[in-house]
Amino acid sequence: MAALVLGVFPVILTFLTFLHAAGSDVTWPAVTLAGVTGLLTLCLWRVRRRDAGTDRRVCVLVLGDIGRSPRMQYHALSLSRHLYDVTFVGFLDSKPHPDVLTEEKITIVPVTEVRGVRVGPKIVTYVSKVIAQSLQLLHVLLTMESQSHILMQNPPGLPSISVAWLVSVLRGSRFVIDWHNYGYTIMALSLGHRHPVVRLAKWYEHFFGPLAAHNLCVTNAMKDDLQKNWGIEATTLYDRPPSIFRETPLKLQHELFMRLAKAYPHFQSDESEVEENVEKVERTVFTRCDLTDDTVTLRAKRPALLLSSTSWTEDEDFSILLKALEEYEGFIKGGASLPSLLCVITGKGPQKEHYRKLIDSLRFEHVKICTPWLEAEDYPVLLGSADLGVCLHKSSSGLDLPMKVVDMFGCCLPVCAIHFNCLHELVKHEENGLIFRDSQELAEQLQSLLSEFPASDGRLGQFRRNLRTSRGQRWDDNWDQNVLPLITAP
Repeated sequence: MAALVLGVFPVILTFLTFLHAAGSDVTWPAVTLAGVTGLLTLCLWRVRRRDAGTDRRVCVLVLGDIGRSPRMQYHALSLSRHLYDVTFVGFLDSKPHPDVLTEEKITIVPVTEVRGVRVGPKIVTYVSKVIAQSLQLLHVLLTMESQSHILMQNPPGLPSISVAWLVSVLRGSRFVIDWHNYGYTIMALSLGHRHPVVRLAKWYEHFFGPLAAHNLCVTNAMKDDLQKNWGIEATTLYDRPPSIFRETPLKLQHELFMRLAKAYPHFQSDESEVEENVEKVERTVFTRCDLTDDTVTLRAKRPALLLSSTSWTEDEDFSILLKALEEYEGFIKGGASLPSLLCVITGKGPQKEHYRKLIDSLRFEHVKICTPWLEAEDYPVLLGSADLGVCLHKSSSGLDLPMKVVDMFGCCLPVCAIHFNCLHELVKHEENGLIFRDSQELAEQLQSLLSEFPASDGRLGQFRRNLRTSRGQRWDDNWDQNVLPLITAP
């Protein structure tokens, strides 16, 4: 077919040129138009060209850091598990999960974040960034092998929604949007809802969103909103923890704490214990390992391990947690029988340095705060080692759920989470955790849950037992039920 088109087109063009030269009614504009039309036809044929492997190829797209996009990584792994060849496009700022890196059917195609013109008004910088990012993304998507589907995360969706839709039209791919939130509501946190850029972003999502062939979303509340206000029929795909999120055995806990202790003194043993054969004992602040028989036990006087993770953005106010920790410190100084706390806050993001300065200014005796960045393989191990989780995610739209809580529940880790509209779809108050509205309420919950620590027969232990007995679907079964039919549909 290609040889035929490439052979016939020059013959026709040459014939028209000959007619013009011979004095016929064929004009140069007609020849030029024929030439341009023919070239465009050839280009369109080339980008739409499909082969025997097209139906088994899917592009997974996120215009963000792949390593910090767990849901899209899970999509890629699920597709590869069903023997699809996955082209994973996104920024490669942090290391993705090892399973993604080692899976032969997943090919990562990194794109770079464009900064835009750095001179002139901010609007010039923003517009130039969008244009440059669009051209880069257009080039990447048009030069890769043809794909049966383009599965894209939103947000961020500007400019990726329009580019992915255009490429899907040109190449005959099916376009699928996975709605994690609304991008314009995140922009409004810093710019305000009346800002022209926010209004433009809202129009953009409303215009291009309905053009997708299929839509996924993270909550039933978002599904209803997409239907009512956007005219979009979406399938709810709740976040579910993959099998890597589970309670961590003591041996693995100790090994992780030993590794972390090398970089973070918070994990080092802070007591000098008198023991026989002390050289045969290995200790962290939480664990003790007898090297003679390699047995690991939890230390009776260990602190409680409080864990939170964040992308350090405007939708999470960590001053609430810091104030609650101040009150908790006050409870202990006031004579309350409570354990010391090691509060670990993991993640990267734009506001991390701001909060680190606030943390450094605090002077606690019974509370320590550590802000490490963990490798992807260490994060679930730490979650499965913690005593209590805290979530400060407050949805900008009120329609998405914090994936960190899903992961915590996969590790049977009870959670204290800040209230917002649809949180009840995930956190059941007094069943698998507690919901708070301010720092005082959080401090009181910490005091109540940890008052019997480390005993396991209190409320904290009951929440953990509830999580063990009420485990729902894991990610793989959930994905097979809700997404695979969309991908395999004719």
